[in-house]
Amino acid sequence: MCATHSTTSQTSAQTSASSTSSFLGNAIEICIVTRDHKRTIDGLLRLGIGPWKAYTFTPENTTNQTYRGAPAQFTLKVCFAQGASVVYEIIQPVSGPNIFSEFLDKHGEGIHHVAYDCHGIPWEERLAGFKERGFELAQSGSWQGRNHFAFFETEDATTTCFETYFFPGDWVDPLADEEYELPVSTNSK
Repeated sequence: MCATHSTTSQTSAQTSASSTSSFLGNAIEICIVTRDHKRTIDGLLRLGIGPWKAYTFTPENTTNQTYRGAPAQFTLKVCFAQGASVVYEIIQPVSGPNIFSEFLDKHGEGIHHVAYDCHGIPWEERLAGFKERGFELAQSGSWQGRNHFAFFETEDATTTCFETYFFPGDWVDPLADEEYELPVSTNSK
């Protein structure tokens, strides 16, 4: 799930799809799950990661919500920062059944998943590809009805969760609930 995404990586991934046998393709996002998105953003801003945009994913703006293969209703605070080659994401679970609350209960805060572009193959083929490899869908949805995201039950086999997502080519980020800027450096040389 990412708001500030780069279609450039999808294009280069599509052209290199025939040159690699990896189903996953390129890593395009790293996500930290937290109990307090503001605290986590503050720490990352001090490390130079940002600026950040924060959104609330709700049943009203995120359709097709599923959890463990069944329809569900969940709310998440989701925050994004564009890095040089990867998107940074922070998720704070708010309500409803979700894999992020489970992660917090089991592991505490930390890196939850890595998202992959699956070489830009069509959405349904990505979902089928994970299933063919023995990985069931853990959670999914469509933010703004157009940004499809899916998380898979890969933790037992790989020690982490994997995600893939799709943005249409004409995607425009919605207005953020909150924005957090990088601090102005006081060091002058």
